[in-house]
Amino acid sequence: MSSTFKLQCHFILILLMALRGESRHLELRERADHDPFLRFSANLKREPAEEQLYRRALRCLDMLSLQGQFTFTANRPQLHCAAFFIGEPEEFITIHYDLVSIDCQGGDFLKVFDGWILKGEKFPSSQDHPLPTAERYIDFCESSLSRRSIRSSQNVAMIFFRVQKPGNGFTLTIKTKPNLFPCNVISQTPNGRFTLVVPHQHRNCSFSVIYPVAIKISDLTLGHLNGLQLKKSSAGCGGVGDFVELLGGNGLDPSKMMPLAELCYPFHGPAQMKIGCDNTVVRMVSSGKHTNRVTFEYRQLEPYELENPNGNSIRELCLSHL
Repeated sequence: MSSTFKLQCHFILILLMALRGESRHLELRERADHDPFLRFSANLKREPAEEQLYRRALRCLDMLSLQGQFTFTANRPQLHCAAFFIGEPEEFITIHYDLVSIDCQGGDFLKVFDGWILKGEKFPSSQDHPLPTAERYIDFCESSLSRRSIRSSQNVAMIFFRVQKPGNGFTLTIKTKPNLFPCNVISQTPNGRFTLVVPHQHRNCSFSVIYPVAIKISDLTLGHLNGLQLKKSSAGCGGVGDFVELLGGNGLDPSKMMPLAELCYPFHGPAQMKIGCDNTVVRMVSSGKHTNRVTFEYRQLEPYELENPNGNSIRELCLSHL
């Protein structure tokens, strides 16, 4: 991985405090600084504090994991800006234009991207997203207010914007909606448990954890039809339409990551692997003929585990690219 790309990845990781479970606490502290009542109520229940619409300024480079209304106002020409949005795994993100004051004719722009993109690497990858890459961009200057609200296809989305005239800017409201069958997910935390279900849909789904982690798969159901288990194929995963693969890499795009393991047949675990890459992905490929399900746990590797790998671990492949 190039030093420039690595630096940008690290910058994104710094922005994504949510991936360490810290973003919500930082946002609540920021809110409490302006409202003493929130300093008290934040320690009680999360729901009452969230009933009020949260508002704050949007930065040129920003990361948001809370619903609310966010306003960007240029104090000088801002040419290369982006804001990353992330929800819970079981949520869609809705971006609503409340007010936009930019000079489209003068070179300003405001674009929504369905997913995340960094240095050409996308999540979800082109192989896993239902839309072609060009259709994942929604340009305000082209659509104007004909599309005031835009919903993501997964729990992450982002905007790119350029505002050159001081005083110009925009206001957005970010909300989340439940997603009954989440497909492509970036985890907010380095530790957790998740069940990925693909119900009779011909699609590929990726669950990404942007940390070196230990993955433990406890249950895998593939190829069930009317409660009967299909026969095993002798051709391996290449000859099976439904399977799960574990990927590791130091970028964002699952299609550019290294395949580390393939699981072709159902089992009740556990099966565990330690993956010392910056990004670990559990990816399910589904033919659409069956309902497939995989349940797994993940936890961030400790520094000593990265320094002294043992057992069923993958480390050298990723570290050789640093």
